[in-house]
Amino acid sequence: MGNCLLLFLWCLIDKSFVSPLHSSSQSRMGKEQYRNMLAHRKHGMMGVHRVKRGWVWNQFFVLEEYMGSDPQYVGKLHSDLDKGNSMVKYTLSGEGVGSIFTIEPSTGDIHALRSLDREEKPYYTLRAQAVDVLTGRPLEPESEFIIKVQDINDNEPRFLEGPYSASIPEMSPVGSYVTQITATDADDPTYGNSARIVYSILHGQPYFSVDPKTGIIRVALPNMDREVKEMYQVVIQAKDMGGQLGGLAGTTTINITLRDVNDNPPRFSKSIFHLRILETSPVGSSVGRVKAHDLDSGKNAEVEYSIVPGDGGSMFDIYSNKNTHEGTVILKKCLDYETRKAYTFKVEASNAVLDHRFLHLGPFKDTATVKVNVLDVEEPPVFSRLSYSMETYEDTPVGIIVGAVTAEDLDVGNSPVRYSVEWRKDSENHFDIDPVEGTLSVIEALDRERHTEHNVTVVATKVNNPLLSSKVTVTIKVLDVNEFPPELAFVYETFVCENAKVGQVIVLCVCVYFPQIAHPYWECLSLKLYLRDNTAGVVTRRGVFRRLEQSMYLVPVVVEDGGYPLQSSTGMVSVRVCTCNTDGSLLSCNAEAVIFPMGLSTGALMAIMLCIVILLVMAVLYTGLRKHKKKDTLMSSKEDIRDNVIHYDDEGGGEEDTQAFDIGTLRNPKGIKETAQLQKIRPEDEPNRASACMSNEDSEDIRAYIHHCLLENSSPPYDSLVTYAYEGEGSVAESLSSIESWVLEPKEDYRNLCDWGPRFKTLAGIFKEHECKDMEKTEN
Repeated sequence: MGNCLLLFLWCLIDKSFVSPLHSSSQSRMGKEQYRNMLAHRKHGMMGVHRVKRGWVWNQFFVLEEYMGSDPQYVGKLHSDLDKGNSMVKYTLSGEGVGSIFTIEPSTGDIHALRSLDREEKPYYTLRAQAVDVLTGRPLEPESEFIIKVQDINDNEPRFLEGPYSASIPEMSPVGSYVTQITATDADDPTYGNSARIVYSILHGQPYFSVDPKTGIIRVALPNMDREVKEMYQVVIQAKDMGGQLGGLAGTTTINITLRDVNDNPPRFSKSIFHLRILETSPVGSSVGRVKAHDLDSGKNAEVEYSIVPGDGGSMFDIYSNKNTHEGTVILKKCLDYETRKAYTFKVEASNAVLDHRFLHLGPFKDTATVKVNVLDVEEPPVFSRLSYSMETYEDTPVGIIVGAVTAEDLDVGNSPVRYSVEWRKDSENHFDIDPVEGTLSVIEALDRERHTEHNVTVVATKVNNPLLSSKVTVTIKVLDVNEFPPELAFVYETFVCENAKVGQVIVLCVCVYFPQIAHPYWECLSLKLYLRDNTAGVVTRRGVFRRLEQSMYLVPVVVEDGGYPLQSSTGMVSVRVCTCNTDGSLLSCNAEAVIFPMGLSTGALMAIMLCIVILLVMAVLYTGLRKHKKKDTLMSSKEDIRDNVIHYDDEGGGEEDTQAFDIGTLRNPKGIKETAQLQKIRPEDEPNRASACMSNEDSEDIRAYIHHCLLENSSPPYDSLVTYAYEGEGSVAESLSSIESWVLEPKEDYRNLCDWGPRFKTLAGIFKEHECKDMEKTEN
């Protein structure tokens, strides 16, 4: 009926508007134009001037999808210059001329040769012209017109992006937005209702609804639960013609999924779980699994398990598995069937993520009871300690008990236990054990200097099941018995100055002892010792030592340790009395006093000994040469070639001859200062100097000492003799010859030796020592 109505309207339009309309004015204008055209033909030429258009002109329409057998009539072209005498010819040019459109040249009727589709091309632009049949000249200028394809409702609405998918949270309220869909219609939206679309829902009610104009889909049913139904399929229809009867329609499908929310708490499938485990299971072993089911999905279904604090929960722990949503019970401490046979505790399951919108539904957690039964396993004996430590002396006799170990069977059978020592091939075995009592005893002699301690492995075995045994380590420390005394590290030889002060350290003694022995105790019988870091120092107890009285001290040093039994040794320290300067430097000692420095190496000592041997050889050779000489002791001045004999013709004036040269100065230029000092020493007050030096009472002792020396030596002492042809009488010291020393006056005064200079300092000290000794005797 719609198509018939459109066809009827088109006929009306064609009769009233498309056909040329003849008016009087247009006829007149056509006649005048025709006369002018004939005049031009007569004169044989064509003027160039504007010709007024004489078309009867309108827009043409052609109906699309024409299904008739004859060509479809479009319209008619007509000019006022056309008098109906067939002198005017109509031509047509432009889009589709010849293939789609054609014109009758004499009448101007336009026809469509085939069916047209507005959706393919909505209009065509053509050009028309009226031409004189005889001359072929255009009667009017070429004009352009449009043939518009008139739309009919031949296209249904289409969903270009279907099928669609959408999702919303479960339990969404009514009216919640789901998605929006849009359909398109290829018909002309400006003509009629062919392109006016209306949406409706064909399948999916009462869960969802659709807006007829916008195509927005919304929730229509409250409390939609994903756990009840998760997927919904909704069919939407789009119909043109405003949804009226006869309109074309298209459909699409929307798959709507309900997204999960945490609206369900976890629930255990049963209230009590029974688990079992062996008592020998190591810590960390899996005891069993428990599981709480949650109807939600994803993160909302994750369950966290925990043990409710209680009596039996301290022995176990639980691990939550996010993949399987199970809780694995793990052993936390070691079990003992004999101590406890069963444990009971509660496990709680709760959601990790909570949705506060649904907390009013109740607590999102659940609890269940877990009972764990411990299974008995036969175990080896258990020692009372993890390890044992014992001590014994190294002189402990064989067979003496050092200590004991204890082990027992904790199983229900309480089997007897037997003990043994695990023998080692690579070490000595000094101990044995009683198989029943577990006592350890010595079977070989001990020596602490070889082994300070022994590690013994004791094995305890069950009598009822010899395959079950346990081991323990026994550490036996060997205590030391004081066997070796401490000793001095070296043979010590040192010296002490005659003018040493009280408390002066003269030597340090080092003690050698074994590390296992206590620190030594020092005892000196003659001198005083002090102890520091196993080093003892020999110090003086008095301030004056006299070399003539005693030139050597042998100090016995007793070294004792603090061990048990007490051990000691005695060492000798040789101390020589020597003459020293005021600053403590050594001047001279008795005879061959050789000071060996402490701590010299073996090479240095050998070098010193070699030098001493060379000196002794030279001395022996020199003595042998002297014995072969047959000359007199006092040779003539011409034959005397010794270094200390000076020959000159004039007789010397003795020491009073101060103008003469000093032979010592000539030989040693460094002795100038000493000579100068000697020349300056002149006694002004003889009595005072004599009293300051020495007493005449010592002359007898001096004579006895010199006489003793002369008796010991068979030959005169030439070592430091200076011979002159005539000894001066004016010398203060008079004759210095040792040959005539025995005839000295008994009351000779030797105290003036102090003024003779440094060379006589030693001799002056000897007389001063005798003088002091006599004074002490007098006071006593």
